[in-house]
Amino acid sequence: MANGGDRPASAGDAGSPLAQRLNYLFANMHPPGAPYTNGHVAEEISRGEEYGGVTLTEQYLSMLRNGKRANPSPDVLRALAKFFAVPVGYLMGDLSASQAERVEEEVRFLVAMRDQRVRAIALRSVGLPPEVQDSLTTIISQFRQQMNLPSDPPDAGGAERP
Repeated sequence: MANGGDRPASAGDAGSPLAQRLNYLFANMHPPGAPYTNGHVAEEISRGEEYGGVTLTEQYLSMLRNGKRANPSPDVLRALAKFFAVPVGYLMGDLSASQAERVEEEVRFLVAMRDQRVRAIALRSVGLPPEVQDSLTTIISQFRQQMNLPSDPPDAGGAERP
């Protein structure tokens, strides 16, 4: 079982960084449609050699996500990071706050690009001169303002702005 060496979490660990980050990945890093289930992720990791031969159960993964277990083995963390295509340091808590935020920005970007209409808008702007791209950004911001949305979505980091 994957919980060798793990310690039970204290009652206050339900909001542990590991649980929060796993839940964030489950909520966001999935194919279009429904998020992954604990059972699906555990099964994929357990049967795939690319995950280092880790055996993970649905119950253990649930305990990691709800904070009842807080110190999985490095092998389990590596397997989960590989499954969700994030750096293992994100799950281990080895990244600085800004590095962890960057990982989450990339996840939000991937989520946004799942939307075919968003993808179509982005792809249609490729190759346009920078001043035209800036005009499009202004127009989109105006639409967002008219709809009482922030001018920039919270995940708009990463792009250089003039």
